[in-house]
Amino acid sequence: MEIALSQANQFVVCLNNEGYEASLEVGKIYRVIPDETAEINGLIRVLDESGEDYAFSINRFHPIELPKPIEEALLSVVINHS
Repeated sequence: MEIALSQANQFVVCLNNEGYEASLEVGKIYRVIPDETAEINGLIRVLDESGEDYAFSINRFHPIELPKPIEEALLSVVINHS
């Protein structure tokens, strides 16, 4: 699966958290942090449950397109917790 990271505010939904139950929640939306090196290696960098950004296998996620109001709401939550 290819996830294009060209969008400024890309979001993905977690499909598999096996081995990372404390870091990822299945069905939860995560913000993608652009990382070309991770992408080359089949990884995707997201803000996980710790609030930090980590690289995980791209196969654990599915890209989603959100309506602008939802995207803005999620971005404001991320900004307020950093």
